[in-house]
Amino acid sequence: MTPQPAALAHLKVLDLSRVLAGPWCTQMLADLGADVVKVERPGVGDDTRHWGPPFLQDAQGRDTDQATYFTSCNRNKRSITIDMAQPEGQALIRRMAAQSDIVVENFKVGGLAAYGLDYASLKALNPRLIYCSVTGFGQDGPYAERAGYDLMIQAMSGMMSITGKADDVSGGGPQRVGVALTDLFTGVYASTAILAALEVRNRTGEGQHIDMALLDVGMAILANQAAGFLNTGKVPQRQGNSHPSLAPYQDFPTLDGAMLLAIGNDGQFARFCEAAGHPEWAADARFSSNSLRVKNREALIAALQEVTRTRSTAQWITLLEDKAVPCGPINDMGQAFADAQVQARNLVVNQPLAPAERAQTAIESIATVASPLRLTATPPVLHRAPPGLGEHTDEVLAELGLDALTIASLRVGGVL
Repeated sequence: MTPQPAALAHLKVLDLSRVLAGPWCTQMLADLGADVVKVERPGVGDDTRHWGPPFLQDAQGRDTDQATYFTSCNRNKRSITIDMAQPEGQALIRRMAAQSDIVVENFKVGGLAAYGLDYASLKALNPRLIYCSVTGFGQDGPYAERAGYDLMIQAMSGMMSITGKADDVSGGGPQRVGVALTDLFTGVYASTAILAALEVRNRTGEGQHIDMALLDVGMAILANQAAGFLNTGKVPQRQGNSHPSLAPYQDFPTLDGAMLLAIGNDGQFARFCEAAGHPEWAADARFSSNSLRVKNREALIAALQEVTRTRSTAQWITLLEDKAVPCGPINDMGQAFADAQVQARNLVVNQPLAPAERAQTAIESIATVASPLRLTATPPVLHRAPPGLGEHTDEVLAELGLDALTIASLRVGGVL
């Protein structure tokens, strides 16, 4: 059978974004087959190329000057260097936009208008263009011109107010999530919006502007916590690893460490009690329903902790796994990637660098986490490893119609 083309193989994406939210979006499109050309500053590149340690290591295990951060969100792209502050650079980007389906950018509001690279200017060249702007606070409102980073948004949105231990507990206080969650979700929402705009274009022939704001996303992903506040007026508080609406749903001490128990309904609780040797708990007037267990959380957790300490984490998992009671280890990163299920799902991919890039960096390959999108007919593809700075400049410009002499002249002039 002849394999089908990748889902988005017919699309060209011009990626003018940097750091995480925009590149995360364009990497998702690239994983689905889109031809993503990433425009970077000559000699410098995306900020995250320098956000280390940790750095990539060569074959001898020595640190290079390439930060691993960049590799997390730039797989499957081609890198081209253009100085958009120069008129010749602006002209090149406009030519590329005229032949593109999608532009993704994360400059400050109005920042690209001075270069003639804003939506209105590029729409005049390409009415079918889908143009996605990613900013901290959106294209309008009193904060529109402010710069926004994930940590700031986690603080402003209230995410940090519900993350971490309670104030009256040792180590209590607001905490950020361990990864740039708002950036990542903004990238996912942006890719969804782009795919929706493509479907509209299929019907109307017209592109459109997409206004993605980290703050909007930060508020949206408060999810059930926001719903609780909006409908009761009660401000949620930090409570460590426990859940405001479920019990028992948290970490528990075991004989050799800790485990995570995530019971979501009364049936699961009854099966846990039976397996733990305390079937009477399921009939206890304090614990017989989830609402009662939440109300009597302190007594419930104290009773459970006495029992969970009697077995090792592995013993609890073995005991509960065939009883449909969610229970698992609390892994560090090494344990997570060594997990049998993670390995069975092939969640790590190693991509060799192009020969020229290997020779320049002494790096043989780059490991990244596989796309979680599993489509049976058009699965994600692996075109290429995260690119070296400007690795594909000559290739992309040749496709644009420039000859070698012109490209060399632009390089001498500092445009590339």
